[in-house]
Amino acid sequence: MSRIARRSGVPLVHCNLVGGNDGLVFDGASTAFDAQGRLIGAGKRFEEDFWTIDLPGGRGPSAPADADIPGLRRALVLALSDYAGKCGFRSAVLGLSGGIDSAVTAALAVEALGADRVHGVAMPGPYSSEGSLRDAEDLARRLGIRFAVIPIDPVFDAYRATLRPEFGEGGSTLPEENLQARIRGAILMALSNRFGHLVLSTGNKSEIAVGYCTLYGDMAGGYALLSDVPKTMVYALAAELNRQGERIPRSTIEKPPSAELRANQKDTDSLPPYDVLDPLIEALVERTLPPEKAARAAKVPLALARDIARRIDAAEYKRFQMAPGPKVTARAFGDGRRYPIAQKFRP
Repeated sequence: MSRIARRSGVPLVHCNLVGGNDGLVFDGASTAFDAQGRLIGAGKRFEEDFWTIDLPGGRGPSAPADADIPGLRRALVLALSDYAGKCGFRSAVLGLSGGIDSAVTAALAVEALGADRVHGVAMPGPYSSEGSLRDAEDLARRLGIRFAVIPIDPVFDAYRATLRPEFGEGGSTLPEENLQARIRGAILMALSNRFGHLVLSTGNKSEIAVGYCTLYGDMAGGYALLSDVPKTMVYALAAELNRQGERIPRSTIEKPPSAELRANQKDTDSLPPYDVLDPLIEALVERTLPPEKAARAAKVPLALARDIARRIDAAEYKRFQMAPGPKVTARAFGDGRRYPIAQKFRP
């Protein structure tokens, strides 16, 4: 806009919308430039504002701060508040695993909807640790939200008994891991049907990018609040949410991430460390670099860049069916990056 004003030699005023609409979050911050392209006025971010300016000459309010983690926090809160309100939802429900993603989602939901309208559900299974259940309960207490515990073991046992004649003994554990996630998704959807809650899925962009998520399981829901937030940024959001007091338990932030779908499971069993993975996803997805250039940009081996690129393409069928979520990076999955599911242009 500055270049346009300078090139045309006339002042330029840009009026921007405020609010969330499906995956788009409009952040306000309307701006005015003089004929030399200098910024001479800027409105507030993420809230409606009114100001006047005389052109040419004169000055308006000072420019807002650059995008940062506090700004991301406000964008996500605004996105959820508007999505729920415009779609007629007065409350939300989500699974609380004791992990960082569900904790950050719950804290943002409280800011968007109010603590009395957020319902957390712990659904411990055969591989859930006692520490995770304690962390989930501690989080609910700190946030002041309603908290329920619904064990999934009886349902999981019934599924295994039903499938045993077909599955036989032994074999892959992956179907049983996914069954646990899908049982939890079905429970949350049942609560939504019964009480009219909006189901919030809690997966982050790093997991969704490489398909480290279960279709109809942890991907089930009505709004995927963190779907465009990389895992490393989720931790930064947790620090921001705790800046004025520990709302998210320290133990939740410090423990190694795990889906807890099998014994002693850690995310790093299936994925590179997130501080390695996230720059690579940013290079491949947001900057659309080929694996060779992405490897150099992210400073990782070429073999890893090619493997992650392959996994990103292979997971498109999952993302095609996921709940909508707000776009907060340069390129979000969904409408911002729609690839064909059935194709043969594998690199």
